[in-house]
Amino acid sequence: MSEVLSAITFHSPTQGEMALEEVIGEIKKFLISHPDAEFSLVIGSDSQEKSVPASRQVGGTGQKFAHVITAVIVHCKGFGGKYFWHRNKPVKIHSLREKIYAETFASLHFATDFVPILKKTLNGKLPKYNLEIHIDVGEHGATREMIKEVVGIIRGNGFVAKTKPNSYGASYIADRHT
Repeated sequence: MSEVLSAITFHSPTQGEMALEEVIGEIKKFLISHPDAEFSLVIGSDSQEKSVPASRQVGGTGQKFAHVITAVIVHCKGFGGKYFWHRNKPVKIHSLREKIYAETFASLHFATDFVPILKKTLNGKLPKYNLEIHIDVGEHGATREMIKEVVGIIRGNGFVAKTKPNSYGASYIADRHT
């Protein structure tokens, strides 16, 4: 089991704080409950910028950091879903580009560690699912110029990328907890 993930505390809106093993167990139970259904496993991150208080700034003013939230959602078409989230360590940011990269890499690193653990636990016996990484960028707004870059990063690592308006894992679920 990944030491990085096993040290993370996850949160569930219905069950409170959970360990990785509990999250995997809940996902497995949900998959078993509808064996013939169509599932999606979605990973998405969002962040909220915060300014560093003047008393804690080093060498300048206006320093910002971001609290990045990563959510993992299991959705069963026609039956709803469940989600779990965790807060990553704050990261220093200097621009919108750095913020989007921090969110994208948080999702990518999480997926890279989490998915093999989930697959090993499921042991190939449960329903298949579509795996998607949701990125908080879209055709409208300041992030439109970054779409090809961040989608390319996700696809280059073997995952399916979704952007706004289809990136609910990042732009709605993770955003709720920033």
